[in-house]
Amino acid sequence: MKKILHKTISFLMALVVLLSTMSFIIDMHFCGDTLVDTALFRKAKTCGMKMQKAPIKECSITKKNCCNDKQIAFEGKDNLQASFNSLSFEQQQFITSFLYTYINLFKGFNNNISPFKTYKPPLVTKELFKLDETYLI
Repeated sequence: MKKILHKTISFLMALVVLLSTMSFIIDMHFCGDTLVDTALFRKAKTCGMKMQKAPIKECSITKKNCCNDKQIAFEGKDNLQASFNSLSFEQQQFITSFLYTYINLFKGFNNNISPFKTYKPPLVTKELFKLDETYLI
């Protein structure tokens, strides 16, 4: 049981480190106010309504494009090394006192002391359950 718990916790910790250091981008394509496509790690598919480039004339009217693309970027951490140089004196004092008390908390628990070892159980003189039983005839 302890081995399975240890493996599970180590796997979860590795997964947390992996997910915290991974960077990714979510790419979204909107056509007007409607979300057409969402993609992770690749370019989102368009709705197929690309603006046609009209030849330049004096009388040409250009339309505003109704489609737009939006990207949301999630940056992962680059440094995972915690620096203990930035701890204040009070924090260092708390950590050392906590560790000292925690280590000394379990010092005397190596011996299995049973307080009932010297006492013997009482002798049964009467069977009490037989005295209180009722029988239906």
